[in-house]
Amino acid sequence: MGITRLKRKARRNKHTAAKRQVSMQQLNRQPVVKNIDAEAIKASFGTAPAKAAEEAAPAVEEVKAEAVVEETPVAEVETVEEVAAEVEVVTEVEEEAVEADASEAAGEGEEETKEEA
Repeated sequence: MGITRLKRKARRNKHTAAKRQVSMQQLNRQPVVKNIDAEAIKASFGTAPAKAAEEAAPAVEEVKAEAVVEETPVAEVETVEEVAAEVEVVTEVEEEAVEADASEAAGEGEEETKEEA
């Protein structure tokens, strides 16, 4: 009798083990320590943003001046009374349709009984 191997389960187990090993290696990594002049970096933060802001500001103003502003359509304001009137009209139409369907159904039922007799 042969041995039955669960290939998918074996693949899944190997993948889980490999993933665990990789995650442990990533957690154990340490950054490379370099000699960095912290004062020079702090000084660069104080000067660079001011220059960048001055250079970026005129460009933004030019874009605003060149852009064509389109007017947005004004939404129509409906009052509560207008909406209520529309709802009443719709409900009346629906009620008439239901009544028409009911009368047609009642009329067809009578015709069937007459034909059968």
